[in-house]
Amino acid sequence: MLTHHKHCRQLLSAGLSLLLATHAISSNAATTALVAARIIDGVSSQALAATTIIVDDNKITAIGQRDIIPAHATVIDLGDATLLPGFIDSHTHPFIHGEDYQATALQNSSAYKSLRALNSTQKLLKAGWTSMRIMGDADTAYGPVDLKRAINEGLFVGPRLSVAPHYLSITGGGGDVNYYSHEQTITPDGLIVDGPEEIRKAIRQEAKYGADWIKVLVTGAFHAAGNNPKNVHFSPEELAAIMAEANRQGLPVAAHAHANEGIKQAVIAGVRSIEHGTYMDDEAIRLMKKHRTFFVPTIYVGDYFYEEEKTLKAQAVNDEYYDNYRAIFLKMIGKAHKAGVKIAVGVDLGDMKYPAHVYVREMATLVEAGLSPMAAIQAGTHVGAELLGWDDRLGSLAEGKLADIVAVAGNPLSDIKQLENIKLVMLNGQLIVQP
Repeated sequence: MLTHHKHCRQLLSAGLSLLLATHAISSNAATTALVAARIIDGVSSQALAATTIIVDDNKITAIGQRDIIPAHATVIDLGDATLLPGFIDSHTHPFIHGEDYQATALQNSSAYKSLRALNSTQKLLKAGWTSMRIMGDADTAYGPVDLKRAINEGLFVGPRLSVAPHYLSITGGGGDVNYYSHEQTITPDGLIVDGPEEIRKAIRQEAKYGADWIKVLVTGAFHAAGNNPKNVHFSPEELAAIMAEANRQGLPVAAHAHANEGIKQAVIAGVRSIEHGTYMDDEAIRLMKKHRTFFVPTIYVGDYFYEEEKTLKAQAVNDEYYDNYRAIFLKMIGKAHKAGVKIAVGVDLGDMKYPAHVYVREMATLVEAGLSPMAAIQAGTHVGAELLGWDDRLGSLAEGKLADIVAVAGNPLSDIKQLENIKLVMLNGQLIVQP
């Protein structure tokens, strides 16, 4: 685990980006009263009795009943709606697109992919996603960092971003391109590193160009052709080198890990989050609880590519998981939650072509896995903010917090699908979507 000093350093980059975004994104610079039938604050076990939130400039200044509304306030009465914290997608890929995304990454410039990603993140903002963690995208340059900078500087309105520009992978791993002959010179979408020396250099390069996170493909991947998600790729020696250098740079590590042994090795090494965790067992759950490792299971992406469109180059691997293992995985997610592992929402989609309203179905799948609707909503709000180190300002509705607020029709505690029915989105006090 990171020491207190290193933990402060790890959050410095993300915290600075958040502060820049807070000042750069314009706000209404006025008082707004949001009134709805109920408020879910992101931390309480039940909806609040309060019905009204007062926003001054970019912060929440009061929560209560209608009698707290100042005479000069602009009142937005949402009727039978629910006010919630802005949604946080802790695992998104707005730069990845195309049926064969690894080939597409080589066919389009970083500038084009950045513009496409801007379009996608703005659409997702309108669907309630006010914060996102980009988890290594198929861009051989540093488009994700540039996108974050452009939003922070106020060039465009977009969600708050925390960024792992690339994923680190081994030769032949999920971040390598594994389906061309050896005569071809191909630039992989990941940073290919073998051994401690290459690992150290890659992490230093990521830090140099503005990474907030280091992402590591500890195991194989489902959607990258030519590798097996059940295989462990990095050795314990290499994982130790990853953690040592990331700690030295003050950057948290997110571990893509499907294979059970890879999950356990990554947790023991000290990663901050496990992404996916598909084949974990009870011992892996125990270790995640012991080491206070966050878990981002990314369930719905497999559902989407099975139920909505079968367009993956590695479609057969995705379908085999869905047909034979999905139910087991959901059961393990429920066990992890009951054991006290902190689960955060990560959708693992991101491109502009996917309908923005389906992203909240990740929370519905968490309910299917055994979480209560309230716990699933907290996974997509407060727990995500904790994972990012932003929970002192985001992820819950409380006086003094930044005004990232979503309203949905009806009561999502009674019907989680109501999260798809957006009535209002406010980012940093600025109305993005209103009735």
